[in-house]
Amino acid sequence: MGIVNVTPDSFSDGARFSTPAAAVDHGCRLFAEGAAVVDVGGESTRPGAAPVPVAEELARVVDVVAGLAPYGRVSIDTTKPEVARAAVAAGADILNDVSASMHALAAELGVAWVAVHRQGTPATMQIAPRYGDVVTEVGCYLAAAAERAQAAGVSEVWIDPGIGFGKTTGHNLELLANLRQLVAGQAPVVVGASRKRFIGELHSRSDGGAEEVFADDRLEGSLAAAVWAFSQGAAVVRAHDVAAAVQAMRVVGP
Repeated sequence: MGIVNVTPDSFSDGARFSTPAAAVDHGCRLFAEGAAVVDVGGESTRPGAAPVPVAEELARVVDVVAGLAPYGRVSIDTTKPEVARAAVAAGADILNDVSASMHALAAELGVAWVAVHRQGTPATMQIAPRYGDVVTEVGCYLAAAAERAQAAGVSEVWIDPGIGFGKTTGHNLELLANLRQLVAGQAPVVVGASRKRFIGELHSRSDGGAEEVFADDRLEGSLAAAVWAFSQGAAVVRAHDVAAAVQAMRVVGP
């Protein structure tokens, strides 16, 4: 799943694809590099991000979705029903839902739904996140979300443990280490670790340095996480660097 962020405050791609033409060009390149899905988002979900008004998010994403839909499968990354409806009308057929709350809408629209686990909101989620047993708690949350969606009539349900969404580095590593527990459930698993902060933290540890490794310099760790997730049975990995991720995963499997 290639990533197209059309938001100026993205943690990784801020303002790089701020026009529809630039975003469509980038999405087409991701399809050409091997992405099975391109995920379009117009509101940042990074820690500390501020909400975006509906009208602004619509202006950012609808033309991009419409421009990409003829070339492959497009998902819309949003928590707003109005944006989801407009994006589906423009050609999206997957609703990537970080709020894990819009299963009824996905059923109504006849599209696939990705339920993402998140503790808190972007404004609060990285303020001392806590779990008793992160693997069990996230797994139960996602299993219940999938059951609700299937009962509502969603024909294609995916689950995503929400790496980096209200989790410490330790929580993220526990979830990755125990992915097979999630994969053993009834819904295919999506993993989105690409370029996230914990990857930068692991890079710093491996280099023996104290300086933060910024998003554009987290390729090696992102590829390692993608290959690990794939080897543990994840159905989809989200990637900024699609060509490199596809090549790396082909090394370890068909």
